[in-house]
Amino acid sequence: MAVNGVKTAGATGTGVPTGATTVTGRALALGRAELKLLGRNKTALYITLLMPLFMVYAMRSGTKNLDLEGSGLSLKEVTMTGAFGYVLLFVVYYNLMSAYTARREELVLKRLRTGEAGDAEILAGTALPSAAIALAQCVLLVGAGSLWLDMRVPARPELLLAGVLLGIVLLAALAAASTAFAKTSESAQLAAMPLAMVSMLGSGMFWPLAAMPEGLARFCEVLPMTPVVELMRTGWLGGASAAEVLGRLGAALVWVILGVFAVRRWFRWEPRR
Repeated sequence: MAVNGVKTAGATGTGVPTGATTVTGRALALGRAELKLLGRNKTALYITLLMPLFMVYAMRSGTKNLDLEGSGLSLKEVTMTGAFGYVLLFVVYYNLMSAYTARREELVLKRLRTGEAGDAEILAGTALPSAAIALAQCVLLVGAGSLWLDMRVPARPELLLAGVLLGIVLLAALAAASTAFAKTSESAQLAAMPLAMVSMLGSGMFWPLAAMPEGLARFCEVLPMTPVVELMRTGWLGGASAAEVLGRLGAALVWVILGVFAVRRWFRWEPRR
């Protein structure tokens, strides 16, 4: 039932309104429920909160002998700016792929579709806790780098924020689309590995594109996470021309559109048989 354009929830079997609901309210309610479920899942909580920190430490140890000549970046700058990508991959992509798969197999998504919430609200509400945690961790990374590691403050904070937000939307969409390859939440972890490994090794997190051979760099430029990582790095360190920034923004938006199309085409709302 709608009153002045606002949907109202009715008591079961009576049609009597019990309260008004809005798109934002429904999404936040789903987000709160998902946050409670995340807190009860120790494995997911570990991957969300601790795995990015572990990967940053591992990356710093593994890049001590990396030749950065010609890239214009120091080891500290590569490590800290690459850490944004790790946060997005593990907090958003890994966690959401498991969450979407688990909710699908438990018939939660199917039941939610019988209510007032639309498909986009259901997917967005499920993603809200991961998105909020990823944003918080990125803020902590900037604070740690600027205050404790003597790195410069973000040169273009608007680009840094744009990169983080585009990365969250992109990886949430890719996580939802990738559930087509997973039958259980456990197998979702394995199904998430190809994109995660390709992104970690080829999107500039571990090895900046400026330090790669030209042919390899050109190939890596078309990977989904590359424009997002480059935007975040430019946002913190600066140094890119207007044409380069527009190119990265355009490439990131194209990947977001492709991700949304993939969700609409391949996302399953009922368990796989």
